[in-house]
Amino acid sequence: MTPLEDRELLALLGAPESDRAERKRAWAGDAPEKVRQAVCAFANDLPGHGLPGVVFIGANDDGTPHAIPVDDKLLKTLADIKTDGQTVPPPSLTVERRVLKGSPMAVLTVWPSDAPPVRFDGRIWIRTGPRRDRATAQDERVLNERRRARDSHFESHPVAGAKLSDLNRTVFENEYLPAAFARDVLEANERSLEQRLAACGMVATADDPVPTVLGLLVLGVTPRDWIPGSYIQFLRIAGRELADEVVDAMEIDGTIGPMLRELDSKLRAHLTTRVEFSGLPVERRTSPYPLSALQQLTRNAVMHRNYEGTNTPVRVYWYDDRIEIISAGGPYGSVNATNFGKPGYTDYRNPQLAAAFKVLGLAQSFGAGISLAQGELRRNGNPPARFEVEQNFVGAIVAAPEVREPGP
Repeated sequence: MTPLEDRELLALLGAPESDRAERKRAWAGDAPEKVRQAVCAFANDLPGHGLPGVVFIGANDDGTPHAIPVDDKLLKTLADIKTDGQTVPPPSLTVERRVLKGSPMAVLTVWPSDAPPVRFDGRIWIRTGPRRDRATAQDERVLNERRRARDSHFESHPVAGAKLSDLNRTVFENEYLPAAFARDVLEANERSLEQRLAACGMVATADDPVPTVLGLLVLGVTPRDWIPGSYIQFLRIAGRELADEVVDAMEIDGTIGPMLRELDSKLRAHLTTRVEFSGLPVERRTSPYPLSALQQLTRNAVMHRNYEGTNTPVRVYWYDDRIEIISAGGPYGSVNATNFGKPGYTDYRNPQLAAAFKVLGLAQSFGAGISLAQGELRRNGNPPARFEVEQNFVGAIVAAPEVREPGP
């Protein structure tokens, strides 16, 4: 994602508003809503330009400057569009302060998505010329076919031999769809089951409704039959070495939602609470690990792991002095061993699975899981999580806090 040069931005700024440019005088009124719709439309790139779209904040409709303060607060607000969970799959975008025509402007550049259709607030937005509108069933078909043609993410691959009956239609229609799309879109009832599955990436296309890897992970009747590594191996080890006694072991499988909720139950069962009375005005309850931090790290492992060419599960090994969470696949895209886990560095091996996490209520935002986990660990008295980042795996190691003797 190379930033556009000034000459490219000036050409878009000076030309009539088009399917690659939108201008807003300020970040006020309905601008936040309209800009998010524009981001969604640029990411979908229905005309097929293969080029980024640009939103200029601080520009009049005719492209002349409208002087506004372009401060860090505005830039952060615009950058949060990528990670706030309202637009799924997460769009690829950059935000900059640029001086154009002698005036500062906030420039938001959006690249076409590799995994369309992209939705904002449960609706698929597209752009044709200066017109922004919701996608029709035919527009969705075009975007679905484009996703299949690009075929860049393993999650979007159709699974040979799988049939529509291998997906749980009841869960899709009664649970997933109402959470994924706005009510008015569903009530329009213009789309067949196959078209709706295709719009969510669960089948290849409406005309060729073979379940995808994503579809089987999220809706599969027996996902592990098709994707052998799609489970979690949990071990509770009485000791500090893998060779020590295993006191609890479980292979947790199923679709993503139930599997992670079952893991949550297993984690709760092993979390002990220490109650302190001596010398305190009220009792104090402490736990060796905050559940919310473990949830963030385990869900991160399931969301970002590599599902291709490996039968290795996500491993959660609980020792007496630490918990290790290990997933297949190293860092991806713009994330590397140096910047892994740092705020602002995020990329998606499985963007549609990330979108499904949001729909299923397993993620509230994107790119913040590790930061949230580190904050919870700090408040609980644990050391920061440590990460081992290799080419073929990522490990998160969470150490138990030192036991403090009760006292005043």
